Amino acid sequence: MKYRREHRFDKFIVPSAQKNNVSPALVKAIIWQESRFKPNARGGAGEIGLMQIRSPAAHEWAAAEKISPFAHEQIFDPAQNIAAGTWYIGKLSRRYLHTDNPLVYGLADYNAGRGHVLRWNKGAAATNSTAFLEQMTFPGTRKYIVNVLERMEHYESEFADIVAARR
Repeated sequence: MKYRREHRFDKFIVPSAQKNNVSPALVKAIIWQESRFKPNARGGAGEIGLMQIRSPAAHEWAAAEKISPFAHEQIFDPAQNIAAGTWYIGKLSRRYLHTDNPLVYGLADYNAGRGHVLRWNKGAAATNSTAFLEQMTFPGTRKYIVNVLERMEHYESEFADIVAARR
């Protein structure tokens, strides 16, 4: 059962990751962390679906993709949720290309929001992800990042052929 649950969304993960130039292992790791592969998951701050997308991010994605009309509830659809979440983590990570590990900053932004990232990335932490993690005042966000990165490593072998083909 666990195998099926963890692989049933790969058919949406792979094309979304390729379209947004994001690692499919990263997308799958975020889904694991956010919802444990439950498409009807709801969060306490209005996040919904597999990747726990909030309404502003969902509407931003829909506008970028020219999807109209659009309602946040459409994000319960796994294909749309993964498309929106993958687009969003890609966008967030690209904000931090000047850093040694844009993914750490992008995941912090995804989890805690841009305002907190801007508060934490002062001094050496502006470009050094280790200093950034040390300066972070939300232990839950630090743990979120570590968990996602570890789970991403776990999933990388599943997508090794896809990643190799992109090189």
